[in-house]
Amino acid sequence: MVAVSPALRAATVDRLRRAGCVWAEDEGRLLVEAADGPDSLAGLVDRRVAGEPLEYLLGWAEFCGERISVVPGVFVPRTRTALLVAAAAAVTGPAATVVELCCGSGALTRALARRLRAPRLLAAVDLDPTAVACARGNLAALGVPVFAGDLFDALPAAWRGGLDLVVANAPYVPTAALGLLPPESRRYEAPVALDGGPDGLAVLRRLAVDATSWLAPGGHLVVEVGETQVDLLGAALTEAGLVPTTVRDGSLGATAMTAQRPVGMAGRGNEN
Repeated sequence: MVAVSPALRAATVDRLRRAGCVWAEDEGRLLVEAADGPDSLAGLVDRRVAGEPLEYLLGWAEFCGERISVVPGVFVPRTRTALLVAAAAAVTGPAATVVELCCGSGALTRALARRLRAPRLLAAVDLDPTAVACARGNLAALGVPVFAGDLFDALPAAWRGGLDLVVANAPYVPTAALGLLPPESRRYEAPVALDGGPDGLAVLRRLAVDATSWLAPGGHLVVEVGETQVDLLGAALTEAGLVPTTVRDGSLGATAMTAQRPVGMAGRGNEN
């Protein structure tokens, strides 16, 4: 950060406020800190006023006390997704084997590494090459490999039936509702991270079915979902043989579901 005059700081905040930024003071401070000088600051403010997510301009997002690197196109971790971390920690014992699917930036894995007791963090997975590269940077210090691929298909077959926790902030926005998202999301984040198909549950249903053969007996799948989708997803999880529980946090405006593989349940595909 270089020195910026009080007048320029005030003008920056005023411009952000006039553009509709609710937290103009905070955003202005962060942009000033990120800028290399007045010209750099002007460029960052231009991009923010045009609607580019603040996190892309800064190069990071704060999530559960962690500063997570993000790059353009990668899903920006939301504050509400802290509920997934809490829900996962509540159902997972020590020395758990953990995989994050649809990992995006790898934010959940970073947070869980701090919350869980002596976790054996096996892997994170994403289909988007940009997200994979971003997550690898965020998880390198933890020694967590990040695989490029489609959900469980990306994992080593030897892990089948041995995972204690699978956590995923999978896309759950119905395709027809994508146009209703804030411009920051629909214009800048990758559609693959947002589009959940006709009713928003296309990816989550696949997770429900496949989790039965990848979870260890007693293991849990933990996912985020829209409040209006709870009944449909609960039915899909039950049909797959899992035992669902809904977790809500009104202060975050968030809904999550945990789904346990019963201890006596035979995993699909384990006969091989």
